[in-house]
Amino acid sequence: MRPTHLGVILTMMLPCLGIAAEKPRAEEELAEARRQAGDQHKNIFLIFSASWCGPCRQLERFLETPRIETIVEKHFIVVNLAVEEKLGKKPELDTPGGEKLMAKLGGGSGSVPFFVFLSSEGEPLVNSNRPAKGIAGGTNIGYPAEPEEIDWFMAMLKKGAPALTAEDARVLESYLRSP
Repeated sequence: MRPTHLGVILTMMLPCLGIAAEKPRAEEELAEARRQAGDQHKNIFLIFSASWCGPCRQLERFLETPRIETIVEKHFIVVNLAVEEKLGKKPELDTPGGEKLMAKLGGGSGSVPFFVFLSSEGEPLVNSNRPAKGIAGGTNIGYPAEPEEIDWFMAMLKKGAPALTAEDARVLESYLRSP
């Protein structure tokens, strides 16, 4: 048996032996998203979230709603990186390098979900830090629930998904503004 085949077999057996394979690093996941975004002529919707975070689950439910998911997937490759899991006592769930990438893109500790729209080349277009008077860098909207947060999310979409139709924008905004 050639060494390459042995490596593949051992990698496949790791879960059976109770040994977890290493999670993909944040930069690897972003590189794959850039490849897909380039191939599909889309931008990237990069989300930093945590399993213990209620607003993160709200954003997840929003994005998984069939009509919303269809609209979002027309314009974006969606990538979700786990960060700050130590706060929920599950540091093993963190995406290696995720917190460093989040900080590089403008995210702050303890403020998830944080998300960024990136070009297919991985260049930041806009992030979820809403401009706020007297606060350098703005404040993270997290899940857009308040009117000013929804307004910022809709402004983000204009930058991140310029081909978004008025009807699709209306569907997204109506969902967010409904009680």
